[in-house]
Amino acid sequence: MKNCAICLNSMKAGQGHAIFTAECSHSFHFHCITSNVKHGNQICPICRAKWKEIPFQSPAIEVTRGRTRINNVSLPQNDPWVTVLRRLPPPRVDTSRHVSSLFQITEPSVFDDDEIIHYQPETMENNSSLNDLIADNSAGAIDLKTYPEVSAVSKQAWHSNFTILIHLKAPHTIVPKQVRVDQSGSQMVPQHSRVPVDLVTVLDVSGSMAGTKLALLKRAMGFVIQNLGPSDRLSIVAFSSTARRVFPLRRMTDTGRQEALQAVNSLSSNGGTNIAEGLKKGAKVMTDRKSKNPVSSIMLLSDGQDTYSLSSPGAANSRTDYQFLLPVSMHRGSGAYSHIPVHTFGFGADHDAVAMHSVAETSGGTFSFIEAEDVIQDAFAQCIGGLLSVVVQELLVQVECIHPRLRLSSIKAGSYKTSLISNERIGSIEVGDLYADEERDFLVTTDIPVDKSSDEMSLVKIKCVYKDPVSKELVTANHAAEVKILRPETTGQLVVSMEVDKQRNRLRSAEAMAEARAAAEGGDLAAAVSVLEHCRKQLADSVSHKAGDRLCIALDAELREMQERMADRQIYETSGRAYVLSGLSSHSWQRATARGDSTDSTSLVQAYQTPSMVDMVSRSQTMLIGSPSPRRSLRPVRSFPARPMPR
Repeated sequence: MKNCAICLNSMKAGQGHAIFTAECSHSFHFHCITSNVKHGNQICPICRAKWKEIPFQSPAIEVTRGRTRINNVSLPQNDPWVTVLRRLPPPRVDTSRHVSSLFQITEPSVFDDDEIIHYQPETMENNSSLNDLIADNSAGAIDLKTYPEVSAVSKQAWHSNFTILIHLKAPHTIVPKQVRVDQSGSQMVPQHSRVPVDLVTVLDVSGSMAGTKLALLKRAMGFVIQNLGPSDRLSIVAFSSTARRVFPLRRMTDTGRQEALQAVNSLSSNGGTNIAEGLKKGAKVMTDRKSKNPVSSIMLLSDGQDTYSLSSPGAANSRTDYQFLLPVSMHRGSGAYSHIPVHTFGFGADHDAVAMHSVAETSGGTFSFIEAEDVIQDAFAQCIGGLLSVVVQELLVQVECIHPRLRLSSIKAGSYKTSLISNERIGSIEVGDLYADEERDFLVTTDIPVDKSSDEMSLVKIKCVYKDPVSKELVTANHAAEVKILRPETTGQLVVSMEVDKQRNRLRSAEAMAEARAAAEGGDLAAAVSVLEHCRKQLADSVSHKAGDRLCIALDAELREMQERMADRQIYETSGRAYVLSGLSSHSWQRATARGDSTDSTSLVQAYQTPSMVDMVSRSQTMLIGSPSPRRSLRPVRSFPARPMPR
């Protein structure tokens, strides 16, 4: 059975959809391809062949007083757009607020038309109440473990930069007893298994997205829409030379999903790339909404450079001031835990990786590099696999010295905000949200003084405070974890903690990546490759790598990949910079990002993937939208020559 390459739904005859077959022999739903060629694009989305003839383009559709009407052009009764409109339920009219519709011509001045939030009894097993929802979501407390680098320090010894590892693991997600299947055959997880999400997707539809890129973006958005639940809300912002909210913040009920898919299908490509305007519009959706779901996030995708905010002639902003792209209200630090993370996706070889990384870093989101076009859906799947599994919010880790002579030297936590107060005897780490089963590792250093008074020393105590995303109540760990070491007269040969050693390797590798990137940006690729090679040798000599630790093996594979992508200037400009920045984003937040083949099950570079992410990527790689038939596992085509680097 053939599927439309744009919407991926069946093109079986007799289903009420007109089918267009192009001169290159590829076929599409008529309404899909008319949207694709609306602005004169005469290139086949599949084979890129140029068409001499294009399908008839339907006239514009608009809404007047809540009623859909078609401009004064006579359309045949079997026109595909008329068929689609007939299938949609009548628009809801609310005279107390702006009318919101997919086809509206003008946008409201304030985006306060978000659909009301409420927990639907029909989406919960046995018509559970909200109290049942809260009880069912109690998946357990955060798992907190601590590891001193060695178990004992001689009474006579002064140990500088003694390292303590703090390891956190979020609770499991709830596994539903029943799985509902919707009309399209897609599995729908009951909403009670997690907290609902407000998601705004900010999508680049500039001229460079024409053809295959736009078709694949539509497919990826279709996957996102089908995997959101009826209490999740989605809004879609499209940008090119300017930005437009093409779909308001609506719940993804059956009707909501249908209209969201229709909005995605209506997207067409033309114009320049105004990332700042797209982000401004996306932020406005979040700022103006009347109500909020427990989890909020923005996903930004672009395949080009911002040609307006950063490159306009006489622009007041420096090319290096990338934070200007993000509204101030979206910056981390603009208010305690008030920021909304922007997860950015750089699409192809021509996107501005530095800008996309900066936007993500400034907002507390991640940056993914989509090198091969057909991996976009997997990248989106990995991201929403995390967003749809948040079990901890506003997590704060507190470290307090116990021994009176102890002081904290440093807290190594990547991009997470840390602080030292009370004469460096108390420290904190602002972690924020955690996905189900997500892990975090932080290294705290201190100096161990000489102490002949006892055979044991209490160093620090660790406690966690966080918000339950369902009950919205603050939760404090039942007891603080206390770190102790032995203080014998002599210690003999001590074994360094494997857990501490591998986390040191992770931090060392991230520092090497940052140093190599700085060298590469300065034009010295040889020095960049040398930095990475030196780090690989240090990894090889470490205790954890020699023991075959999987994290260390993955780090070595990632460093080697970066060396290959720094082989020459062209390779670095094409893919190396984006690959390195995506790696830095992943390690600084300890959160999975897509880069190269990192979402593939056979890849060595799969750091920080959670079970929910793995499951969502698996769905993406084995199911078509609206059809249970499998598709091939996607492996990107490398845009650079693969050649081994000498050790």
